[in-house]
Amino acid sequence: MQTIHTFSVLFWLKLANKKNNKAPLYARVTVSGRRAEISLKRKVTVTDWDTTKSRLKGFGIEAKQVNNYLDGVHSRLFECYQQLKSANKLVSPQLIKTHFLGNGENRYAISDIIEYHKEHMKDTLRWGTQKNYFTTHKYIFRFLKQKHRTTDVYLSELNYKFIIDFERFLRHQKDMGNNTVMKHIERLRKLVNLAHKMEWLDKDPFIKFKAKYVRKERAYLTLDELQAIEQKQFTIERLQLIKNLFVFSCYTGLSYGDVMNLTTDSICIGIDGKQWISSYRQKTSIPVRIPLLPKALDIVNSYKDHPNKGGVKRIFPPISNQKLNSYLKEIADVCHINKNLTFHIARHTFATTVTLSNGVPIETVSKLLGHSKITTTQIYARVIERKVSEDMHRLERYL
Repeated sequence: MQTIHTFSVLFWLKLANKKNNKAPLYARVTVSGRRAEISLKRKVTVTDWDTTKSRLKGFGIEAKQVNNYLDGVHSRLFECYQQLKSANKLVSPQLIKTHFLGNGENRYAISDIIEYHKEHMKDTLRWGTQKNYFTTHKYIFRFLKQKHRTTDVYLSELNYKFIIDFERFLRHQKDMGNNTVMKHIERLRKLVNLAHKMEWLDKDPFIKFKAKYVRKERAYLTLDELQAIEQKQFTIERLQLIKNLFVFSCYTGLSYGDVMNLTTDSICIGIDGKQWISSYRQKTSIPVRIPLLPKALDIVNSYKDHPNKGGVKRIFPPISNQKLNSYLKEIADVCHINKNLTFHIARHTFATTVTLSNGVPIETVSKLLGHSKITTTQIYARVIERKVSEDMHRLERYL
């Protein structure tokens, strides 16, 4: 649906720059309440100006020349407005001014960098990440429509105020927490940074902006909770599959995407002569080599002859992440686990309950998880420190 705009042009004298009873002549373009001022590079006598009609008084030669010139300016500004509107392009007073002054060539809008990034991320970003960008795009355009009353803006119009206004807009969206807001801001930042690198943008509007994330503890299963799931046997095949995939992740630290990508070629003989997983993290392409613990190996072997693997080399039958997480809610209920059970909790459980809590050095855990920075793994170490503190407080009661 086409956006409805109001459009007007006002000619006025800038009396603040008056000199010798002459003042510079300006045009003010207003579109839906937003303004842009254009210097017309002319000065006229203040006493000859009719503020009511926004024209020079009288019928002299100078008055006719100036008034005809103003009529022409009005026509050209209206023509710029009509051209933008009919082409379903961004309509803003700044853009009308740009086209009027003749410097609208080679200028890029935010929609240009979004389309460029969208086209080029098809082959470089996983589908889940692409969907996150699509959501951010949706909020950007919604923000432009609601707060700027337009469909697009030039990249050159982006500034610090635009960023904090967008942040404030996101914070008013239903059920959107601080970290989700920051994720959308970071994706906008990556788009703007790409535009800056491509010289579509002269300066980085994010230079003074600092993202503020709220550090959250990672949810994980305790040993008792993990054992409750391990020991539960399901007669419904889909629930048994979900349980096995989840437990497998608890003993390997692999994410949903990494588990689904495993093939028989991913299993190799390690330096110790035992079976290892040798693969790459889907998210970062970082290589991972993980010794297969007995419980994980038993699960792999149980699916050797499964008929529904969708390919001869696939280790596990395929299932969508959405369905998997939905079924995990059922498993949590049956096992009396009062947590929002998702597949990613298995990875956190591997880092905390299975490895760090059993004395595996953090450097080793970081390598097993495929983290590029050990600081990422240290988040789990803080969880362990909290557990140590709780255990010590519990001990104090008996001393």
